[in-house]
Amino acid sequence: MGLLSELKLAVPWGHIAAKAWGSQQAPPILCLHGWLDNANSFDRLIPLLPKDFYYVAMDFGGHGLSSHYSPGLPYYHQNFVSEIRRVAAALKWSRFSLLGHSFGGVVGGMFSCIFPEMVDKLILLDSTPFALDSKEIPNLLTYKRKAIEHTLQLEATQKPSRVVSAAEMLQGFLKNNSHVGEEGGQLILQRGTTQVATGLALNRDRRIALPEHCFDFVSRELFVHAMKQLQARVLLIKSSQGFYDVRRDNDDDREPMLFLLDTLKSALKERFQFVEVPGNHYVHLNQPQRVASIICSFLQGEGGATQP
Repeated sequence: MGLLSELKLAVPWGHIAAKAWGSQQAPPILCLHGWLDNANSFDRLIPLLPKDFYYVAMDFGGHGLSSHYSPGLPYYHQNFVSEIRRVAAALKWSRFSLLGHSFGGVVGGMFSCIFPEMVDKLILLDSTPFALDSKEIPNLLTYKRKAIEHTLQLEATQKPSRVVSAAEMLQGFLKNNSHVGEEGGQLILQRGTTQVATGLALNRDRRIALPEHCFDFVSRELFVHAMKQLQARVLLIKSSQGFYDVRRDNDDDREPMLFLLDTLKSALKERFQFVEVPGNHYVHLNQPQRVASIICSFLQGEGGATQP
């Protein structure tokens, strides 16, 4: 299944970039990448998935080849959720499935609860439908303050993007993303950088460099309520060496994940499927064959394909 096309979808601040595989007449699946990644993180997985779907992998605003938000406008979690609605409107989709890795799954999960009638199936790759505020309550106001101060600092300094050699860029990327292999790192940087005269510069907006810009932490009460709104069938694929918390400091605590799984099972019953696979947070990029057959079965299983 070759890449069909690169898409540029108009939005008020510029465009959302995306890449598409398959026939536009087939049932659509929107693929949502992780925080600071881009649409290329699905390049090795999508060719292994069923050919009778139309796959569109978007770059969230400020990521990949998508436009940065206008100066002065902050990035908030709900902005990313609304980008899904904008993409669906631009492509004239009334119902579709979502495939989200990490942050993309958290954004897709919130969208699926706000617009339940629009989402047929929700596939979460080492992700959860929401980020729980389990240990975050004492920090939430600090995050809001940091997000505002970080933006003001960047606006005041107006430093140009750092330009480095391709080798240095890859080395830095792999150092900050220990779960990504070299081949996967090159794929993500291919879409995440621009060649300039003296080397490579990162495309992404520096305002999204702090996770508190991008994640909304929700209470357990809100999570339980939201899961009851879901109409989609949900598949959650957990990597055995993946992440259990947005904050890596809390990664040893599995209790919030168990709570999430229990809530999903209770709310969705037979509409929820959980599978654990060997691998790390980027198993879909490093060893895509480990998750592809599970996703294929889920997509082609009960309920079948839904036309747009």
